[in-house]
Amino acid sequence: MTITIIGIGLIGGSLGITLKECGFATRVIGVDNRPENIDKAIRRRLVDEGMSLAEGVAVADVIIVATPVDAMRKLLPEILDRVGEKQTVVDVGSTKELLLEEIQGHKNRSRLVACHPMAGTEFSGPEAAIPNLFDGKMCVIVDGSDSAQDAVSTAGRLFKSAGMHLSHLDRKAHDVHCAYISHISHIASFALALTVLQKEENENRIFELASSGFGSTVRLAKSSADMWVPIFRQNRDNVLDVLDEHIEQLSKFRTQLIKRDFDGFYERIERANQIQKILK
Repeated sequence: MTITIIGIGLIGGSLGITLKECGFATRVIGVDNRPENIDKAIRRRLVDEGMSLAEGVAVADVIIVATPVDAMRKLLPEILDRVGEKQTVVDVGSTKELLLEEIQGHKNRSRLVACHPMAGTEFSGPEAAIPNLFDGKMCVIVDGSDSAQDAVSTAGRLFKSAGMHLSHLDRKAHDVHCAYISHISHIASFALALTVLQKEENENRIFELASSGFGSTVRLAKSSADMWVPIFRQNRDNVLDVLDEHIEQLSKFRTQLIKRDFDGFYERIERANQIQKILK
């Protein structure tokens, strides 16, 4: 099977090397608007060769769109214009509602399978790609009933070959859940990093004293603005909702500190500990 990956970053590059290693793909073609990314991907054997968008789409059995989500809005209609009835298009974007609304009436909408592989790191670019990124993780197929059955089957086999489990959601539910379990985590990490940078003028002191707990908390603050600003833009309303709730929770902790209500503080921490029943 020939796979064309558009956008050779962390997700696209990791899919390229994984699908080759597991035998799902016999040939992987890379498409990227940065020639240096194609060069890096070929040297790292993430892809076999680079092509233009038109060439890559024409020869592929499966086209994976792994660009930032704002770029997907421009690319997906053009890609769907070019595909035939036996080709499958898979997008791996972190937001879905706006994207899918805009291509809902496209004549080839059924050839697209909207997917979200719930995997990643704080790093970006082809140099960040790793072969075991998807092992044991969840891939969400969104609005699968709008896609052709054979296309959904192909996408499912692709992600299962990469070691993933499958789940199904509609577009609204997907974007709400992702705001709570993913998008707010990044905003909180960005905010904490800015707080520390504002208050700690001595960078060497931060490096010397930072514990592993601090490192894990601000790890996501290393994430690419090129990727995350489009996500926040497209999922703005849901992110605002969860951000309001997060600010409310922070405000309650602040009030208890002001009042020296450490019994209440204790109770709230114990309530927060209940998350361990879910995240084992």
